[in-house]
Amino acid sequence: MTRDPESEFEFELRACRWAELEWPPAGEPTSDDTAIVVARQLGTKRRRWDTIVLECDPEALRRRANFGLERLDSDLLHVVRNAPAEWAYYRDVLPHPGYPWRYVREAIHRADDRGILETRKNGNRIEIRRKWPYPDWLERIVAIENKPDLDASAARALGSQLEYDVAMGLADEVWVATRQTGDRVEPALFEDLPVEAGILALEPAALTADVAWHPRTLGADEPGTRILDRPDGGTRDSSAAQFESVDPDWKADKRLAIAERAYERGWRSFVETMRPDCRGFELRARDASQAVPYCAAKGRCQTAAECAGSCGEFEPEPPAWRTRGWPIEGGPGKRVQRILEERRRRRRPGVKRASSSR
Repeated sequence: MTRDPESEFEFELRACRWAELEWPPAGEPTSDDTAIVVARQLGTKRRRWDTIVLECDPEALRRRANFGLERLDSDLLHVVRNAPAEWAYYRDVLPHPGYPWRYVREAIHRADDRGILETRKNGNRIEIRRKWPYPDWLERIVAIENKPDLDASAARALGSQLEYDVAMGLADEVWVATRQTGDRVEPALFEDLPVEAGILALEPAALTADVAWHPRTLGADEPGTRILDRPDGGTRDSSAAQFESVDPDWKADKRLAIAERAYERGWRSFVETMRPDCRGFELRARDASQAVPYCAAKGRCQTAAECAGSCGEFEPEPPAWRTRGWPIEGGPGKRVQRILEERRRRRRPGVKRASSSR
């Protein structure tokens, strides 16, 4: 069955909701003491994943909330993870960052402004003291690529990306989520995908899934291999692939940076790159558990890419929609943002709810 290209975006949102409700898949190792955080469209400069599932220590995840809903970038992490329990001059207690100290001072001031670090002046010296220990809240990262219609051409394009993931080992597991066909053997199993990648057959309407192929655990704590270039596969191509080794410490820092971004954004952040202030933008319930974006002008679920100010169907909300409480409360678009923000907060234990939300 052929589907419109825009259905892949809706499939991705359904996959995120399924993961939030049901992870891990049936038959996979599980623990009752694991908390789940789901995000989408995150990764590194070279590789971005459709869906990310963070498996977290629940109590440590709750302590992470002390540092607020916003992410901690690498500079802030360097400060709060190494801040001492007692007052000390920052250069004496923080490891050398590998870049000028003035950027560390900027991070210290930002951390102080956010209320996640204590600072004081001792003469001309800046002394720091931690407010809370930064918890070891991240246990595993699972990356999922969403391909509802995994035909041969899509599998070829996806295969090289998954090979990169397997060699790099930045995630603990990689999966491909495809639309469930009901066949005795899912067609995705016949495609040329790395054997280390799991295959998940998802029924987006019912939010059910079966494991068609179990993944292998990757060496996230071990050195990785970054594939820089590979032969194009032509009959006369005898060139060698180019690659470089990746240090485990770099991987650990990058994993935590990705997890921090996922903690902040979640998967409902699609509204931040769309135009909920358009009079045609709506949230429509797919079922009792989820609302997805819907464009009244197009008569379907629109993609995040096409829902922008450049859209020919874009029409701002009429001022009459926004008179009550404008500009603080706003109109329907602001209400959509508040609804999704509140639902995101519910998945972050310990984060205080917005006072205006219900």
